Amino acid sequence: MAVQWAGLSPELLLTVDRSSGELLRAQLERQLRDAIRTGRLRAGERLPSSRELARSLGLSRGLVQDCYAQLQAEGYLVTRVGSATRVAPCAPTAPAGPPAERTPEAPRLIADFRHGVPDLASFPRADWLWAVREAAHRMPTADLGYGDPRGSRDLRTVLAAYLRRIRAAAADPDHTLVCSGYAQGLALTLQALASAGVRAVAHEDPGSPATATGSIRGAGLTPVPVPVDAHGIDVAALEGTGARAVIVTPAHQWPTGVLLAPERRHALLAWARRTGAYVIEDDYDAEFRYDREPVGALQGLAADRVVSIGTVSKSLAPALRIGWLLSPPALTAQLTELKRIADRGTPTLDQLALALLIESGRHDRHLRRMRTLYAARCKALRAALAEHAPALRLTGLAAGFHAVVHLPEGADEQAVIVGARARRVGLYGMSALRASRATEPPQLVLGFGDVAERAISQGIAAVGEVLQR
Repeated sequence: MAVQWAGLSPELLLTVDRSSGELLRAQLERQLRDAIRTGRLRAGERLPSSRELARSLGLSRGLVQDCYAQLQAEGYLVTRVGSATRVAPCAPTAPAGPPAERTPEAPRLIADFRHGVPDLASFPRADWLWAVREAAHRMPTADLGYGDPRGSRDLRTVLAAYLRRIRAAAADPDHTLVCSGYAQGLALTLQALASAGVRAVAHEDPGSPATATGSIRGAGLTPVPVPVDAHGIDVAALEGTGARAVIVTPAHQWPTGVLLAPERRHALLAWARRTGAYVIEDDYDAEFRYDREPVGALQGLAADRVVSIGTVSKSLAPALRIGWLLSPPALTAQLTELKRIADRGTPTLDQLALALLIESGRHDRHLRRMRTLYAARCKALRAALAEHAPALRLTGLAAGFHAVVHLPEGADEQAVIVGARARRVGLYGMSALRASRATEPPQLVLGFGDVAERAISQGIAAVGEVLQR
């Protein structure tokens, strides 16, 4: 399908060489034929008006009209009085290569328990549109330039105040950097640590190997998995690795859902101070907690040893690509330079819109609504398991929007996933999140952030059928 260009006369790159000896009209006809034959101009696409093309090439309008008439006679163009000149629907083109193999479409799932995705339909579109319009109206002309690589001063100030209030963080606008989501924040941090002499970085196991180990290796560092138990990361095991940095999810461990115990928090920070190491805190879905008030950020206890990374990917939507770093003062200058080299800064208008969304109270209102929604889905998941698979144990539901289902001893995790897929239910195993890819104990990680309550019930019913077989 041809692109329908708006405007009076879409531009087209053509050239004429007055010193070549070839007639100007012949040059123009040849270039237009080639553009159509090669697919550069597709069937149905508009050409510039004869007046505009003549003006841009420094030719007479009559010459261009004669060129169009010739190509119309040859079947390349169609022209109607009072309408634009377009490429003919049946214009000759170069022979196409063999058609690409089409992957058959997977059947539509009745429930897809993919994790890490919030309820996308609940994105506050009206509030975001208000914030963008208001930001565009208020922003000074100077803010349309590149600005500070750390990000908009307005957003850094608002974020620092918000994180001090909501996460008990020791946040300072001067040591806050805005980034394009968690992945960029982690990559910048690892590059800064590599420059500071760090060679090995520990990460939780199970955890997010695709993000953690990929980013660690991408920075030229060695990833070291450290086990997680019911109290969080095993600090005693961490001390034996020789790593001088560790990535943790203390507020709601990904994917087990456990909270880092108070004694482990103190032991982790004591290790960092004693060895001169850094803790990279992924403040993962800390806004959503159902058993009690959210716990404070680890960064608030040791701002000089902890890099805290947060985003709006779970609270609003991943598509916004806005995150932030709370940097130890010793790393701020290096992180700022790395951010400048990477992309000169995150889009300013979106930053100002987010600042307004938070300041106006609309962000808090959205979070309250989402807590109620996710709590209801959490309840629906418990009820569905009690009805269709009562023998299964469920953990990790105190916060966030994913849970861990413990399959019966000896169950084949992959067989359950395949059986559920045959019933149009998407399931995901814990084995993919273990460094060793071990399938024991068999567990499923169920994300319910983007799954409606009815779909949760239907999906768990299918899981029950698979287990009965």
